[in-house]
Amino acid sequence: QVQLVESGGGLVQPGGSLTLSCAASGINFSLYIMGWYRQAPGKQREWVADITDGGDTTYSYSVKGRFTISRDSAKATATLQMTGLKPEDTAVYYCKARGARLGNYFWGQGTQVTVSS
Repeated sequence: QVQLVESGGGLVQPGGSLTLSCAASGINFSLYIMGWYRQAPGKQREWVADITDGGDTTYSYSVKGRFTISRDSAKATATLQMTGLKPEDTAVYYCKARGARLGNYFWGQGTQVTVSS
C-alpha cells in the first residue's frame, strides 16, 4: 500500500519560514520524481516544485528563490523549505510521487499552510 504522509504545516507570520516533509512508503523511492503542489481556497491545484532522484530541481516562478525542495533517499522523504512566506502562499500543500518511467502517480493527503499576521 502506497502512502505519502505530509507534515509540518501550520500558521506563520508573513516573512516567516516553514518546512514541510513528505514521508513515502510502499514505493521504490528512487524511481519517483517527488513534487509539491498547493491549492488555495477557490483555486485550482498548482505545481510548486519538483526534484528528481538525481537531485535536479525545478520551481514555479512564484516560489523560486524562496522555496527549496530536497529529498533523502535513505529516509524516503521529500522536504520543502519555505522562506519569505507571503499571505498568497496560504494553501493546502500536497506531496506527489510521479513514476519517472511509468508515469504513475500518488498523492498525499495534504497539509495546511496559513500565512497571516
